[in-house]
Amino acid sequence: MQHRIIVLGAGYAGASAAGRLAKRVQREDVAITLVNAEPDFVERVRMHQLAAGQDLAPRPLSDMVAGTGVELKIAKVTGVDVERKTVAVSGAQGTEELEYDSLVYALGSGWNDQGVPGVAEHAHQIASRPGALRLREHLAGLGAGQPVVVVGGGLTGVEAASEIAEARPDLDVAIAVRGGLGDWLSPKGRGHLRKVFDKLGITVHEQTDVTAVEAGRIATADGAFVPSAATVWTTGFAVHPIAQATTLEVSGTGQIMVDGTMRSHSHPDVYAVGDAGMAMGPGDKPLRMSCASGTPMAWQAADSLAARLTGGKLPKTPLRYFNQCISLGRKEGLIQYVTADDRAVKAALTGRLAAVYKELICKSAAWAVANPTLAMPTRARRVVRAQPEVGTAVKVQA
Repeated sequence: MQHRIIVLGAGYAGASAAGRLAKRVQREDVAITLVNAEPDFVERVRMHQLAAGQDLAPRPLSDMVAGTGVELKIAKVTGVDVERKTVAVSGAQGTEELEYDSLVYALGSGWNDQGVPGVAEHAHQIASRPGALRLREHLAGLGAGQPVVVVGGGLTGVEAASEIAEARPDLDVAIAVRGGLGDWLSPKGRGHLRKVFDKLGITVHEQTDVTAVEAGRIATADGAFVPSAATVWTTGFAVHPIAQATTLEVSGTGQIMVDGTMRSHSHPDVYAVGDAGMAMGPGDKPLRMSCASGTPMAWQAADSLAARLTGGKLPKTPLRYFNQCISLGRKEGLIQYVTADDRAVKAALTGRLAAVYKELICKSAAWAVANPTLAMPTRARRVVRAQPEVGTAVKVQA
């Protein structure tokens, strides 16, 4: 009988894991099913562009998995039973239960309202395609001079504010950050960020804690109100809640605790990648939720699972960070070089060249997901039916 692998979620991490696994094992030995709620691959790192009015080319998942041997099932995951090794899904064919021998959990994350009153009712999010499209429609209806406030000064917030300001110079765009603008960047990076924001006319509210979102304004901890005809909430991500409802060992954030091979601490037949997994890096720092973490995690999980099935060697390539790529509209960018554990160093690439670099990174990430057999030329191996336990878990160094 074939070894049944189910991959839940077809974002950067899930789709990469499925495609890489298909290249590592023989089709007659392993059946791989990729489950996703939407028929298209969503370039999440471009949702700020979609919200700002740009059109993104569709990427049907059916085209991406064609010829790989991966079975695509368009359905919503409604439950996982890790004791019975089943996944409950709901789709066009109704509800059904899928059985697995190995599970790759990559359901990812959505926006996090942080429990702030009024966010769910009055704010917009760009953590998903539907959210970005709703914001796009709302922005299109705003007249000149209307205020737009982006809440959150991380990568998503900085990219959203600059993209909207560049696309709609007639709007009054502002950003509210708890600390200082770009305070995680190097001095050169912070200086360039401020320069671009000044050029785009973005108002910066620093040391500002937003305590509520209301219709037409936001409230801050110091009792002030900032007008906002469109509030964009970008204060981090919250993982999909399904894992927390299982007997899997999860962190306080609901992420599945995994070892260096992305295998669950509590259930060795389950792997978690992307935002769904809590993997530790150098200095015992968790990998941050990002495409930069998710794709290497997917490679690690796929290679590890394939090795265990075929009797091969577990991967020993350390995962690490090299830079943070930030788009500041279509004409400006910032590449902040970082240490292995994601701390900024002095060096940074800025300007038009950085924008081109970021665009190449986005394109290559999507290309690698769509072309796993070309991105990773290797020979598939036969599954060992009665193999001993292979090796020891590799410590992630990302």
